Parts: sequence; structure tokens; C-alpha cells
Amino acid sequence: MPPFSLSPSEARQLVVSSQLLSNSSPNADSLASTQQIIEQLGYIQIDTISVVERAHHHTLWTRNPTYQAQHLEQLLEKKQIFEYWSHAAAYLPMCDYRFSLWRKQAFLNGHLAHWYERDNKLIDEVLTRIRTEGPLMAKDFDRNEKAADWQSKPSKRALEYLFMQGDLMIPCRKNFHKVYDLTERVLPANLDTRPPSEQEYLDYLILHYLKAQGLAQATDFGHLIKGIKAKLKPAIKRLLAEGQLIELKINEQTWFSTPEQLKLLNLPSRTQLKILSPFDNLVIQRERLHRLFDFDYQIECYVPEAKRKYGYFVLPILWQGELVARVDCKAERKERCLVINRVWTEAKLEQPDEFWSDLTVELQKFAQFNRCDKISGYLQSATLR
Repeated sequence: MPPFSLSPSEARQLVVSSQLLSNSSPNADSLASTQQIIEQLGYIQIDTISVVERAHHHTLWTRNPTYQAQHLEQLLEKKQIFEYWSHAAAYLPMCDYRFSLWRKQAFLNGHLAHWYERDNKLIDEVLTRIRTEGPLMAKDFDRNEKAADWQSKPSKRALEYLFMQGDLMIPCRKNFHKVYDLTERVLPANLDTRPPSEQEYLDYLILHYLKAQGLAQATDFGHLIKGIKAKLKPAIKRLLAEGQLIELKINEQTWFSTPEQLKLLNLPSRTQLKILSPFDNLVIQRERLHRLFDFDYQIECYVPEAKRKYGYFVLPILWQGELVARVDCKAERKERCLVINRVWTEAKLEQPDEFWSDLTVELQKFAQFNRCDKISGYLQSATLR
């Protein structure tokens, strides 16, 4: 059977709908909505930058306008989510816990190298203290330690070793500092903790990616997972033969989706204006973003100031299913003011009057989300050619 063909606009609609960024009615239970979002997206990236509300809160609020910051704490306490590493530090659904064991076992077996040199004696000491004393933070291991250059202190490195290889989990944070406890004391009862087979893990990477992102090319699967790409190719071929995957053509390029995801194209979709976090699941794979949305985006907080094109922490703007602009803004908490430094629009933006009207409304909501009761600065637009 020849591959299905999708237009670029249909492809973008499928991605946006899968990412829960189309118009939808949120669950009446706001906490349940937050849990459903995390389970649909597969992860929510955690980040410390607080120019505006931190990325994990921002990403969830974008999809659930009734989201509250305490939702993550509540879901951790209810053991519905857990903290671990995706392509970065993230909150993940507890129902997917067993698939984190693939990475944990790779660290334990030495197939993945940690950032630090292993100190078995210190690792054993740290683990013994937590087993005996209960949950502890890095500051509880006060040994008058000094970090070498930019590195963490030795006990902090030992904690991270134990966390990455699965001996410890993070049941909560206090003032954003991690609290560590034994994994067996954190996991809910009756959770499936069987390590997945290689086939189960590969299927999970492919099918859960498509559930969250709608469609993908072969290079998109296993994003930033070392040593997995060669194994994914035969898995894709097998899933196609089984009918679990569907091959698509978009501008003569080969993409993949699933029968279930393609049903989203039959639903009405008109995306409201969304101001996205730089770490939002929709935009985090920059090269894929450019392929699908023709949007060239880079977060510039890691770029020297003299080389920045836009600003320190510029946010992409999604409107009517397209990425059409970006805004440089900052929440000044003491003054309770959202400062708008500049907005840039793309040359492809149509109906600019309607866009600016929608942006003005959304900025008011975004200011409230950032605990600001006023907005200052200017909305002068520089169109990108």
C-alpha cells in the first residue's frame, strides 16, 4: 500500500494536537489534567532559570490554564510521577517507570559513563546513611568538603551516582533542593518494576514518541540516547510490518505516525496563541522544529551577550498552528511587573492585526501566571525576513 500523503499544514496540525496545544476542554479536576498532560507528553523538563516562571511550570500552564505550582508536589506525594533523566532532568509518569530502568542499568553496568569518577567507598557511606537516617539532602553530608574547580562536592557526586543508577530517588524537593531516599521507599506498591526487554524498550521509544509528537522521521527517535539509533531501524521496520506504524510522505520526505494519532486530523483544531517555554516539548528538538515549522530557534542564555541575536531568554510564540513570533520578556518579581523588551514576528505571519490583538490578551494572562499585576515595555515588532 502506498504511503499516506500529508500537507505540511496537516503535519503541523497533527503535532500541535498531539502536544495538547490545540483548543480542548480541560478536565474539571485540574490536578488530574496536569497528570494527564505529563502522561501524554512523556516528560516535563525541569529547569532552574527563572527569568519567567520555571520551564516545568510554564510548560504545564501552557496546556492547563488552571495549573497550580503545587500540582507537581502533589503528584510526587501521590506517587503518580517521579523525577529522573529524560534528555535532561525531568518529571516522568510513574506508569512509565520500568522504562527508566534501561538507562539505570546502563549506568550500573558501566555501559554509560557518569560525569564523575566513581568513589565506591563514599557511595557506600552515603547509601548507608540514607538507609539508616531516612531521606537526606546534599547539605546533610557536611564533611567540610571542597569542590574542585567547577565540580560538585564529593558527597553530591556520590548522591548523583546512586540516583542515576537507580538506588536512590527524589521523593520531593525543598526550596528546589533535591531530597534523596531509597528507591524501595519511594516507589508505590504493586508497580511493575520488571526491566523491559530490548524489544519492549525500542517499541516504547518509538510509540510513546509518536503519541506525544504525532509524527517523526527515523532520526527523531531516541533523541540524545547513546548507542540506540542502529537498533531503532529494524524496530521501525518490524512495527511497520505489524501495522503499528504508518509511513507518511510530507513534501516527498518519509515520516512515520500511528493509526491512533492520525485520527486527530479528523478533529477540529484552531490553536489559541501560546507563549512557549524554550524547554517546551514542542520546541526542544531544534532541528526537527525547523523541518516541521520552518522556525529557526536557539535559546541564547548560553550564548555570549555580544553574539546574541535576540536576547537572553526569548520565548517562541505559537499562533493558529504556526510558530510566527518570539518575545523577549522578564518577570520583575519585586515590582510585580512583566517587562516586554521586544517582540519579533516572522515574515510568514498573516493577519497581523488579529495576531497583535491575541498577543495582548495572552500577555495579560502570562503576566498573572508570573504573579505580575502590570506590564511595561513596548511591543515594537521587528519582522524577520
